[in-house]
Amino acid sequence: MTVDAHKETLEFQAEVSQVLNLVIRSLYSNKEIFLRELISNASDAAEKLRFEALTDDALYEEDPNLRIRVSMDKERRTVTIEDNGIGMSRQEVTETIGTIASSGTKKFLEALGGKGDDSGASQSQLIGQFGVGFYSAFIVADKVTLETRRAGLGAEHGVRWESTGEGAYSIETIEKPGRGTSITLHLNEEEGEFLEGYRLRSIISKFSDHISIPIEMLKEHFATDEEEKAPEPEWEQVNKGTALWMRNKADVTQEEYNEFYKHIAHDFEEPLDQVHNRVEGKNEYTSLLYIPGRAPFDLWERDQKHGVKLYVRRVFIMDEAEKLMPHYLRFVKGVVDSDDLPLNVSRELLQHDKKIDSIRTASTKRVLGLLEKMARDDAEKYQKFWKEFGRVMKEGPAEDFANKEKIAGLLRFATTKSEGKEETVSLDQYLERLQEKQEKIYYITADSYAAARHSPHLEVFNTKGVEVLLLTDRVDEWLVSHLNEYKGKPLQSVAKGQLDLGDMEDKEALEKEAEEHKGLLDRVKAALGDDVKEVRVSSRLTESPACLVADEHDMGANLQRVLKQLGQDAPQTKPILELNLKHPLVEKMDREPDEERFADLSRVLLDQATLAEGGQLEDPAAFVHRLNKLMLSLSA
Repeated sequence: MTVDAHKETLEFQAEVSQVLNLVIRSLYSNKEIFLRELISNASDAAEKLRFEALTDDALYEEDPNLRIRVSMDKERRTVTIEDNGIGMSRQEVTETIGTIASSGTKKFLEALGGKGDDSGASQSQLIGQFGVGFYSAFIVADKVTLETRRAGLGAEHGVRWESTGEGAYSIETIEKPGRGTSITLHLNEEEGEFLEGYRLRSIISKFSDHISIPIEMLKEHFATDEEEKAPEPEWEQVNKGTALWMRNKADVTQEEYNEFYKHIAHDFEEPLDQVHNRVEGKNEYTSLLYIPGRAPFDLWERDQKHGVKLYVRRVFIMDEAEKLMPHYLRFVKGVVDSDDLPLNVSRELLQHDKKIDSIRTASTKRVLGLLEKMARDDAEKYQKFWKEFGRVMKEGPAEDFANKEKIAGLLRFATTKSEGKEETVSLDQYLERLQEKQEKIYYITADSYAAARHSPHLEVFNTKGVEVLLLTDRVDEWLVSHLNEYKGKPLQSVAKGQLDLGDMEDKEALEKEAEEHKGLLDRVKAALGDDVKEVRVSSRLTESPACLVADEHDMGANLQRVLKQLGQDAPQTKPILELNLKHPLVEKMDREPDEERFADLSRVLLDQATLAEGGQLEDPAAFVHRLNKLMLSLSA
């Protein structure tokens, strides 16, 4: 059959050219990584074929033995990595290689640009997370030729893609009898070391020994001068090919664990830790779960896929089985291999399978236990984890009621007694520092650390030495709405309801003070009308004249702002204005006979209190006008 070559020469997108330049420049000190990346991609292609063939055996095309072959040609100065996996169609080649048509490319470049650091170390740590491992081939090659055919398509649907990595690539249709993909690297002059069989074999042993698909090389590449070479080329497996998660923990080195993580997570950086378990009984399975060292770029995207790899009896089933891990642990990478699930299990079946629920429950507890151990034994490592994934963990109490207390113990906060805005204080540390007669855990929410730390609501707490949690992430509002107490101590906002300091305050004196100044409170309420729900004496303030608080069951001002920023409707509630009767300005107001001037002072107090808690004024010009008017009256 005649094949219509339909050859095109196309320009790379500008972003792709940038990625190529960065990959080539960033990884020059670790060139051997190209082989790991290309073998990892070949392994993924083989596993995808095995999965699709569960429902369409014809995809094997009478060649069911999956493999990856690595070969070189010293005369042509080429290294070829070939697999008989799923392969790609012309459209898939264009979409996944020619243009990198994923949102990850822009994010990748933004991440590098935001670093302000061109060091190879910082860039190489990012590259693996963005799925651009194929381009590591250009670290050692001045030209790359890819030939591929998708399983199930005829030989006439083969595709050849070729590029020197310098701005353009060609793509054409070819005849390719075998399914799968071969990638031929035309090596740069200075890369002769990769034309030696022992060098390639050592790289495979170092990085890819755990891959379950056989990796083969020609035996003659390893023959010594004294040995007689085989008359016909003979391939032999050079990796162990045993699924690492099925091996005994005692037989797996930390280096092997780290390399396996880099393979499944497509990451250049080592994980923080891992937990490896074999469960036997009614529901038999093996799990190997990792805590990454760095958050993925799409951690906060709504359509971000997450989850661990699911295998059934060593057969790859799906790449992101989200039902195996709760959403707040979506950063966890790893493998679950079940002996009991059916091979044709689907995402729909996973939602209703009791065995999956059991695996999910047990796996969640193992990950939380691993984090507890990390926090207990290596505070520095845990702080690194918290910096990357803390905001995600704060989703946990709302999502996972059964483990709410355990998750709460893993949370970290900035407080009025911690140094700076770093979140380093645990709730257990907070409880250890409780003041005598203190019965609650106090917190304040705000849209910035500065707004929280300098809020007038903290004045009485600072005076009495009571520690307050400073919550400034959007997710914190979600957290405190579901985390009501910890180890029997209720959480209390310092900006909601009547402040109850228990035995630490003199309630009788406060009630007496309110009664004595009822006239002032009524005058301020009359001046402000419906803009406030109530005006009352404050037990919070020691330095500021006034502050705003929300009623006990009303939505707080910060949560209202968060919802509006997210484009959601927030219920319209009126704040309560609290006055510090000992402040000179309030004392002067109490003696002010001019009702117009008194009204202006009341309005300025309300506006100042709004600004102090990070709010926005509805009419800033009116505030400035009143303030100028009052200042002029002082000089009159």
